[in-house]
Amino acid sequence: MHLLVFFSLLLGGLTIAQAADTNPVTLPAKEKLKIYLLMGQSNMAGRGIPEKEDLTPHARVLLFTQSNQWQVAVEPFRHNEKGKIPGVGPGLAFGKAMAETNSDVVIGLVPCAVGGTPLRRWVPGADLYTNAIARAKAVAPFGTLSGIIWHQGEGDAGTNTTASTYSERLTNMIHSLRKDLNAPNLPFVVGEIGEFCYDRPGDPLPFARVVNEALRKIPEKVPFTGCALSHGLRDKGDLLHFSSEAQRELGRRYAVEMLKVQGSLRSHSQ
Repeated sequence: MHLLVFFSLLLGGLTIAQAADTNPVTLPAKEKLKIYLLMGQSNMAGRGIPEKEDLTPHARVLLFTQSNQWQVAVEPFRHNEKGKIPGVGPGLAFGKAMAETNSDVVIGLVPCAVGGTPLRRWVPGADLYTNAIARAKAVAPFGTLSGIIWHQGEGDAGTNTTASTYSERLTNMIHSLRKDLNAPNLPFVVGEIGEFCYDRPGDPLPFARVVNEALRKIPEKVPFTGCALSHGLRDKGDLLHFSSEAQRELGRRYAVEMLKVQGSLRSHSQ
């Protein structure tokens, strides 16, 4: 069935943007569009080589492009990263997994990640933090901001100073995001950096273990957060970026953790 017809029959809504194939995408009613920000550095932006599964869309997973249009989501997502070839990240697999848990909603993905970026660019007043807030506000009229997934840390694993302060700085950033988005309990799921970063020859990230420990402990320090573990996930051959297969699995792990956090939030609200 054509995607436009499918959306119209399933949910109804307003045609407001052009998809990649130039056919209009029809958005559902606002309460049925669940929106997620994808934040972090290169592994969230995507560096895996696209394979068949990554090029296969899901009828209820949409992408908010860098030109502020909605289109059907397929990998690779396009980012404003000069000189970088876009690849597969965890976003599409996350979106598909979330969509499969509730057939009555559409998932909207909002990429904000930029490769090679340290946490200091994701704090209040910094450029990428400001951009993420702006993109969240841009999509607010169309749906409900339902969570954030975060993959970053390689850029802070090079020195003891940045790694040892990572937990405190990330905790503060989460609190600031929630405040600036007027969403005090917004679900936030972090992801561990690859364990293959632990022993990089020639170009080490000597404090990768410290960063991962900080990420794992975020749920103990910040309410309504989760952590997607990277254990067993392989790199694509560069000891830095996840393979496409690993990215899909990581995306599914993000979804599992997001559902746990959302379930905890519902219980808290009752």
